[in-house]
Amino acid sequence: MTPAEQAHLRILKIVDAEPEISQRQLAEKIGVSLGKANYLHKALLDKGHIKAGNFLRAEDKFKYAYLLTSEGIAAKLQLTRDYLARKEQEYVAMKTEIEAMRDELAREDEHEAHTRAQREEYKTAVNSLGKHPGGL
Repeated sequence: MTPAEQAHLRILKIVDAEPEISQRQLAEKIGVSLGKANYLHKALLDKGHIKAGNFLRAEDKFKYAYLLTSEGIAAKLQLTRDYLARKEQEYVAMKTEIEAMRDELAREDEHEAHTRAQREEYKTAVNSLGKHPGGL
């Protein structure tokens, strides 16, 4: 999934939940500039994934509401499936990497413990030779 597709998915989800959201609020929610949000929003309008409708607000000012079209709902579902599939693959890869690291640590711990035991045996042997007559 490309970064643009990820942004489109986020916008589709937000617009679905908050049809009256302004582009400025949308930009803040997805963490991009207002210009970038406008560009992404327009791309979804051009694709027919969302439609804009204006309604009368107080003091004869119009405000827009954005609604997902049937194509937009289908796109949101497909993008969600794609995103989920990618995240599941990443999860499996991460889990495999974590298991490999745990195995490596266990081997290293075992090797370190064995080396420590050998050093202790060596020290004990050297100390016992120094205590006996005829030792080194």
